[in-house]
Amino acid sequence: MSVVETGSEAETVAAGARLGSELVAGAIVLLAGELGAGKTAFVRGLASGLGADPDEVSSPTFTILQQYRGRLVLHHADLYRLTPPEVADLGLDEISADGVLAIEWPERLPFAFGDAVRVAIESTGESSRRITITPG
Repeated sequence: MSVVETGSEAETVAAGARLGSELVAGAIVLLAGELGAGKTAFVRGLASGLGADPDEVSSPTFTILQQYRGRLVLHHADLYRLTPPEVADLGLDEISADGVLAIEWPERLPFAFGDAVRVAIESTGESSRRITITPG
């Protein structure tokens, strides 16, 4: 487990980029945190670390799943508006084989990804965050 303290959105993105640069195909990243905690900013960093354009990353709250192409495909899911039975129909357990799957609001999952990297983002101030990364 590692803990990173960030003082700005740019530093949160940079923390995501460091993790993204280390990920391999099949990796799953579960992102937990309150609304506005910085989950999507962290995913922008993941995209950058995977060689995708971080400026293309936006919250998939209404589209549910987005993809970004880099050295690996980043599949970005936001489960905020879904119930566990609706999530079960998405087939998320089959998506990550060709790339990396990042899931916001993993508490909505009706099943566990036992080997997933867990990222908990906690707001500690207006723009500061405590990011706890637990390897799978």
